[in-house]
Amino acid sequence: MSGLCLAAGVIAATLPLSAFTLAWTHSIEKIRWEEDYRIQDSRLVLEEARIRGSGAGMEPPADAKFKNGVWHYKPILPPLERLRLTHSPYTAGYEICSNGGCKPLTTLLPGLPDFALIEVSACRPGPPDPGLSPTGQVADPSPPPAKYPSATQSR
Repeated sequence: MSGLCLAAGVIAATLPLSAFTLAWTHSIEKIRWEEDYRIQDSRLVLEEARIRGSGAGMEPPADAKFKNGVWHYKPILPPLERLRLTHSPYTAGYEICSNGGCKPLTTLLPGLPDFALIEVSACRPGPPDPGLSPTGQVADPSPPPAKYPSATQSR
């Protein structure tokens, strides 16, 4: 399993998931949206979407089914390399849901600034980036050794 990677600048997290639900509340209509994804071949595959109502700019597609107060439908999208989400204090935050529970992205990415672009993607296997420390923070590079002694060095 490759897992789910979350990144916002130098803040990053890896979740051991092969499937998840992205959930949020529409900023104007205050209606919950949910999208179910699975990870396949290092891409995000959108399986199903749900809207808990309708309103301005939120009409469910013609083939959506209304069950228990929720519109269910299957969006037709190719597998996605990543999702880009805008985090702002002016709207309710996004949540990642799995195994019957949901966690806000602000909990999964501690230290997230008030305004941030969050990228959600399948983690790619491979060697770690040598420019990153084990915590995911950018490592403080050491200066390269001097090739020639400086004029101020004594001989």
